[in-house]
Amino acid sequence: MPLERYEILLPLNYNDGASIEPEKFQQTRRELVKKFGAVTMDTQPMSGVWIHEGREYNDEMIRFIIDTESTPDTDRFFSELKNRLKERFQQIEIWITATPIRIF
Repeated sequence: MPLERYEILLPLNYNDGASIEPEKFQQTRRELVKKFGAVTMDTQPMSGVWIHEGREYNDEMIRFIIDTESTPDTDRFFSELKNRLKERFQQIEIWITATPIRIF
């Protein structure tokens, strides 16, 4: 079965600049560990800039990384997770990417 690396970028702040509560990150971590048995968290903040409807947003984000088998169930899980995360983190968009990987 082919493997993929799923990367989730989660903002440290709401769009109004207020800090997101640590429990929301822990809830997400628990959810991923429960489903996949492991998660890697890159907690060194990354900066990003994006524009939505003419407004510029400056984000500080952390990254969650999950390496797992590429299956329709996995894709469905991440699609549903994206919707939950958009609500949980009160975001216009949450970026989740999947990249084929090989493990040696």
